[in-house]
Amino acid sequence: MVAAVRVHKYGGPEVLTYEDIELPPPGQGQVRVKHHASGVNFIDTYFRSGLYPSPLGLPFVAGNEGAGEVLALGPGVTDLKVGDRVGYVVALGAYAAERNLAADRAVKLPDSIDYEQAAGMMLKGMTVQYLLNRTFKVGKGMNVLVHAAAGGVGLILCQWANYLGANVIGTVGSPQKAELAKANGCHHTILYAKEDFVAKVKEITGGQQCEVVYDGIGKTTFPASLDCLKPLGMFVSFGAASGPVSAFDINLLQHKGSLFATRPTLNTYAAKRADLLDIAADLFRVVASGKVKIPVNQKYPLKDAAKAHSDLETRKTTGSSILIP
Repeated sequence: MVAAVRVHKYGGPEVLTYEDIELPPPGQGQVRVKHHASGVNFIDTYFRSGLYPSPLGLPFVAGNEGAGEVLALGPGVTDLKVGDRVGYVVALGAYAAERNLAADRAVKLPDSIDYEQAAGMMLKGMTVQYLLNRTFKVGKGMNVLVHAAAGGVGLILCQWANYLGANVIGTVGSPQKAELAKANGCHHTILYAKEDFVAKVKEITGGQQCEVVYDGIGKTTFPASLDCLKPLGMFVSFGAASGPVSAFDINLLQHKGSLFATRPTLNTYAAKRADLLDIAADLFRVVASGKVKIPVNQKYPLKDAAKAHSDLETRKTTGSSILIP
């Protein structure tokens, strides 16, 4: 038996149940991983609430990101060995002391990356890698708007976009979060609850607007985000912290400057193992260089997963949050 946090019915943080579960030996192509830390992300709340239906049905072990050591190998596994340090992102199963995992989704961690860093960055950091380098290739001198700049993805995105030479503009919810964003590569901050972020973006850019907007907020920032883009700019909707963007008239993109819009996911960009390894390697490289740091600002015992979700959803967190078994 191993400790785990399961969801037996969809709902709020209170449906996260700490309990012991049976864990069979790893199957064909699987490894058994002993977690040292598990990441907490907004996507975890989407599965918990039922916004994203569980692909495993109910009940399921929550969590999409973790880091630990390989305890056992299932039949057919050749790329990993017992004792390897690994990190991963997969749908569900991370909120547990141990788990079985498809070996082709596990990435070996370099010595320069510790378990807590890995658990705080595999999903968020690899997301930032593809957002900045694959979905839209950010370059020197570009104006980039990052919503929720002091959040888990936001702090990494601001640092990395700054490293690439962009002029980074971030929206935040408080003066304290503004200072945190500025300390992590954000050149300009906008208090979206008190300021009109569209008007501020125009002011900051001298009317030039942005090449790209990275929006993990969703409902409350759309369609205003489109008004921050210059003609032919790209709106990248990668999350829905305030609720999903509802269906909209595609002619909006024409009227606002022949804009592009996309709703990408890491699962698509990293579906092939070669791409997964390339994305992870680039993340490990930039973190090891010191150009991007991974702020793990909240740590909770595994049994307190419900509090971690509550804090995340009520905007009490900054940077990355992790659970410790």
